Amino acid sequence: MTISALTHIRRELAHRRTGGLEITLYWHTDDGGTSIDIRQDATEETMSFPVPPDRALDAFHHPFAHLASSGGDR
Repeated sequence: MTISALTHIRRELAHRRTGGLEITLYWHTDDGGTSIDIRQDATEETMSFPVPPDRALDAFHHPFAHLASSGGDR
């Protein structure tokens, strides 16, 4: 394993399932950023987007409210 491979590690901070969705909050060890993954069980598709660390818990509980302001897929 190279050092560059170690810089892209993300750690799961929280995880929940609701209404056919799986929502996971991650912390990125390389830059201290946070992101949300939303996986839809029916289609097996996953959306990922960054969220500001100070809004991470709110984004975990209300991910679609933060998706529009995230600026895209991570």
